[in-house]
Amino acid sequence: MIARSILLSWAAVVAPPAALADAPAIGERIGELSFTDTRYLPRSLGEFGEREAFVLVFTTTDCPLVQRYLPRLAAMEREYRPRSVQFLAVGVGPHDSLIEIAAQAVEKGGGIPFVKDFDGSTVEALGVERTPEVVVLDGQRRLRYRGRVDSQYRLGGVRPDEGRADLREALEAVLAGREVSVGETPVDGCRIQPTRERTGQAPPYAAVDAVLRAHCQECHRPGTEAPFSLITFDQVAAHADTIGEVVREGRMPPWYADERHGTFGNSRLLDDDERETLLAWVAAGAPDPGPQPLPPPVEWPETDWRIGEPDLVITQPKAEELPADGYVPYRYEVLPHVFTHDTWVSAVEVRPDNPGSLHHANLVHFRLGMDFDDGGFITGQVPGGSPMDLPSGTAVLIPKDSVLALQMHFVTTGVEERCQIEVGLRYPRAKVRKELKHHMIANHGFRIPPHAPAHPVAAAATFARDATGVGMFSHMHLRGRDMTFEATYPSGEREVLLSIPNYSFDWQLGYELAPDARRFPAGTRVDVLAHFDNSAFNPYNPDPSKTVRWGPQTHHEMMIGFLFFTEDEQDLGLVVDPATGRIVEASGEAGG
Repeated sequence: MIARSILLSWAAVVAPPAALADAPAIGERIGELSFTDTRYLPRSLGEFGEREAFVLVFTTTDCPLVQRYLPRLAAMEREYRPRSVQFLAVGVGPHDSLIEIAAQAVEKGGGIPFVKDFDGSTVEALGVERTPEVVVLDGQRRLRYRGRVDSQYRLGGVRPDEGRADLREALEAVLAGREVSVGETPVDGCRIQPTRERTGQAPPYAAVDAVLRAHCQECHRPGTEAPFSLITFDQVAAHADTIGEVVREGRMPPWYADERHGTFGNSRLLDDDERETLLAWVAAGAPDPGPQPLPPPVEWPETDWRIGEPDLVITQPKAEELPADGYVPYRYEVLPHVFTHDTWVSAVEVRPDNPGSLHHANLVHFRLGMDFDDGGFITGQVPGGSPMDLPSGTAVLIPKDSVLALQMHFVTTGVEERCQIEVGLRYPRAKVRKELKHHMIANHGFRIPPHAPAHPVAAAATFARDATGVGMFSHMHLRGRDMTFEATYPSGEREVLLSIPNYSFDWQLGYELAPDARRFPAGTRVDVLAHFDNSAFNPYNPDPSKTVRWGPQTHHEMMIGFLFFTEDEQDLGLVVDPATGRIVEASGEAGG
């Protein structure tokens, strides 16, 4: 009797539930579906435009059947794309971040767009229960098929062939205007976990304040480009719902690197406890701190320069006049200062007086008469980025007779604006032993075809001498989708150094390596692979019908992976005048 009761209890746990009572029937027309894409934007199925059919596959990053079927679905997407079939992967894992979903797209998804159904509305609207369940809608959004891809991969094992190709059969019937002979099939796979509301007591506001101090206030304070401050309780409470949304989606703090590859000293990611602290406080209604004492506000440096007070400041002679609206082409400015001697700098900051109007700026050194693109890249100012502030003993050389020049990308704000840029330089105080160098791993000869959702572009560089990595940076324009740096060492071992699966033109962050964390023996090859989304579903795409080539303006494209490093054998032994950056003593070796 006891054994029978245990068996019945176990059966109640594992038995599949009855079909959802309110699931749409085959043939029923489906209303609009909404979700969040890997760019953190709210999107809808209607944004794909008219299609002959839609295929939605429901995914998580850890379901083993999803991992097995995604390459097959990616191949089907390539096959059916010319026949006006739109595939879409809908992430439903409760703990899957959009970065993790984007990484899955890079590794196994091919040209399939990936989105996340945060609130479960798409799951509910289509009546799906497992991953990787697929749904086929026809061009009128009628539900024509719901079920498995085929019968090859099962939870208990795998058969030698795919058996009945259920998804393919359904698609062919829809495209031919026929009824689907088998409209529903059973699905092996992982149960979709419904979204649950957080319950429980709110954490003390002191814990919330500690997270904000550690991860948010560096940017969200007066005098920065952030749109509002998060210093006082009233400021935080006024934006509580926004904080909850951006933290839940992983949009803030901004970070775009896949955590599985590399450890970066400037990572802004919240850990699980910090994330849950903020979300639980917001879910509880953002209660005030009450009588509990809070630490005094953080005392930020008195100077507005993040590198500390510079030794030399060079200012644009004239402010840029910007229109109220429209597109502003890149602008260029040679700064009014000639370096009359070799000059070593350890920190450089590009600082606009109107940060809301400057999207980004690149700073190079070159001799007059050269083209900007032939100059020596130094650093840049990018959304969410940090100024260049090198470790003690490392510096950048600005050669004698050089000038500095800016390439500036301004954005309109709805009113006419003015913006003037200053460049601050700080000279080394410690003996300079290493010169910061970089590989600019670029491809200038690509052609991105019209409507391509994930067009690959590659480039590579090889280390001539033993080197130590300092950091990496990626640059693409509006069609940039992802970029991966991979090293192949002389031993044949391969290692992913950095993967940026959901590249953002608006948040072009640098990724700083911990000291001595990555060493590259001579002969190490670094391959950079990028994908570009020239499809209509890319919300920033200027014109998906055009072939896109390299070019300087935002409507063109670029593919550049920067890898900054120092050479291990180099020991310059330079003593630099802290007032001028001029060498006053040299006792070391250049090291090749």
